[in-house]
Amino acid sequence: MNYENIIHALIDSIVEDPQSILIRVDESNSSKDVLIIIAAEKNDTARLIGHKGTIANALREVVGIAGKSENKHIHLKFESFEEEKVGD
Repeated sequence: MNYENIIHALIDSIVEDPQSILIRVDESNSSKDVLIIIAAEKNDTARLIGHKGTIANALREVVGIAGKSENKHIHLKFESFEEEKVGD
């Protein structure tokens, strides 16, 4: 199953810049566990998490249902791109 396409279909309308979204799928931990990391700009990451995590939880539920069709447990992790600090 192409989890990246599923996630893009769900989140592209939520974020300001869908082109900057980076999604990495890691199935190497276990045959039943899949880690999906969604990286975005700080503002878009906040949108994806939502107030009190409501959007993140909804995304986890939808993707989790998709994973059940393959008997897999999906873990979503949200990260934001940080600007590197130059000097202190």
